[in-house]
Amino acid sequence: MLITTSQFSPDALDYVTRIEKKIVLIDGEKLAELMIDYGIGVTIDVSYEIKRLDADYFEEEL
Repeated sequence: MLITTSQFSPDALDYVTRIEKKIVLIDGEKLAELMIDYGIGVTIDVSYEIKRLDADYFEEEL
């Protein structure tokens, strides 16, 4: 696994597709996505709650 906060060159991306051993390249954008997805090194700044009407609550029982 190779991680960079930048980007990999086209040659590097091509190289890992041609070699026998599996190498995972994680660039800065993917690294940021993983950090957000797994809550590593980030905090919640704003949270929103969206509510919808529960029609079942208002139905009359027979």
